[in-house]
Amino acid sequence: MTRQLVVFLQGVCAATSFAVGLLFLRFWCDTADRLFAYFGTAFLLLAVSWVLLVLVPAGHESRPYIYVVRLGSFLLIIAAIVENNQRVEG
Repeated sequence: MTRQLVVFLQGVCAATSFAVGLLFLRFWCDTADRLFAYFGTAFLLLAVSWVLLVLVPAGHESRPYIYVVRLGSFLLIIAAIVENNQRVEG
Protein backbone atom coordinates (compact mmCIF):
# COMPACT_ATOMS: atom_id res chain seq x y z
CA MET A 1 0.00 0.00 0.00
CA THR A 2 1.20 3.46 -0.71
CA ARG A 3 1.55 6.02 2.06
CA GLN A 4 -1.19 8.18 0.52
CA LEU A 5 -3.69 5.32 0.63
CA VAL A 6 -2.81 4.55 4.25
CA VAL A 7 -3.27 8.19 5.24
CA PHE A 8 -6.58 8.32 3.36
CA LEU A 9 -7.89 5.19 5.09
CA GLN A 10 -6.76 6.45 8.49
CA GLY A 11 -8.59 9.69 7.79
CA VAL A 12 -11.72 7.76 6.91
CA CYS A 13 -11.44 5.83 10.18
CA ALA A 14 -10.94 9.07 12.11
CA ALA A 15 -13.94 10.72 10.47
CA THR A 16 -16.26 7.78 11.04
CA SER A 17 -15.11 7.38 14.65
CA PHE A 18 -15.77 11.08 15.21
CA ALA A 19 -19.23 10.84 13.64
CA VAL A 20 -20.16 7.78 15.69
CA GLY A 21 -18.88 9.49 18.84
CA LEU A 22 -21.08 12.51 18.18
CA LEU A 23 -24.04 10.24 17.49
CA PHE A 24 -23.60 8.47 20.83
CA LEU A 25 -23.26 11.81 22.62
CA ARG A 26 -26.51 12.95 21.02
CA PHE A 27 -28.20 9.78 22.28
CA TRP A 28 -26.78 10.54 25.72
CA CYS A 29 -28.29 14.05 25.64
CA ASP A 30 -31.67 12.60 24.66
CA THR A 31 -31.75 9.72 27.17
CA ALA A 32 -29.28 10.71 29.94
CA ASP A 33 -28.01 7.12 29.91
CA ARG A 34 -24.34 7.05 30.89
CA LEU A 35 -23.68 4.10 28.57
CA PHE A 36 -24.03 6.45 25.61
CA ALA A 37 -21.71 9.01 27.23
CA TYR A 38 -19.04 6.36 27.73
CA PHE A 39 -19.39 5.07 24.19
CA GLY A 40 -19.35 8.59 22.74
CA THR A 41 -16.20 9.48 24.64
CA ALA A 42 -14.56 6.20 23.65
CA PHE A 43 -15.22 6.78 19.95
CA LEU A 44 -13.94 10.35 20.17
CA LEU A 45 -10.75 8.95 21.72
CA LEU A 46 -10.50 6.49 18.85
CA ALA A 47 -10.79 9.39 16.41
CA VAL A 48 -7.97 11.17 18.24
CA SER A 49 -5.79 8.06 18.02
CA TRP A 50 -6.37 7.81 14.25
CA VAL A 51 -5.45 11.46 13.77
CA LEU A 52 -2.31 11.05 15.87
CA LEU A 53 -1.27 8.03 13.80
CA VAL A 54 -1.50 10.16 10.68
CA LEU A 55 0.50 13.01 12.19
CA VAL A 56 3.36 10.94 13.67
CA PRO A 57 5.69 9.55 11.00
CA ALA A 58 6.09 5.79 10.65
CA GLY A 59 9.01 4.43 12.61
CA HIS A 60 9.00 7.34 15.04
CA GLU A 61 9.92 6.40 18.57
CA SER A 62 6.76 7.78 20.19
CA ARG A 63 4.38 6.03 17.80
CA PRO A 64 3.62 3.03 20.10
CA TYR A 65 2.43 5.41 22.83
CA ILE A 66 -0.46 6.44 20.60
CA TYR A 67 -1.93 2.99 21.12
CA VAL A 68 -2.35 3.86 24.82
CA VAL A 69 -5.12 6.25 23.72
CA ARG A 70 -6.78 3.39 21.88
CA LEU A 71 -6.37 1.14 24.91
CA GLY A 72 -8.04 3.80 27.03
CA SER A 73 -11.01 3.91 24.70
CA PHE A 74 -11.41 0.12 24.80
CA LEU A 75 -11.17 0.15 28.59
CA LEU A 76 -13.83 2.85 28.65
CA ILE A 77 -16.12 0.65 26.55
CA ILE A 78 -15.55 -2.30 28.90
CA ALA A 79 -16.25 -0.10 31.94
CA ALA A 80 -19.47 1.14 30.32
CA ILE A 81 -20.70 -2.39 29.66
CA VAL A 82 -19.83 -3.58 33.17
CA GLU A 83 -21.51 -0.55 34.77
CA ASN A 84 -24.61 -0.95 32.62
CA ASN A 85 -24.89 -4.64 33.51
CA GLN A 86 -24.55 -3.85 37.22
CA ARG A 87 -27.32 -1.23 37.00
CA VAL A 88 -29.62 -3.69 35.22
CA GLU A 89 -28.99 -6.50 37.71
CA GLY A 90 -29.09 -4.29 40.83
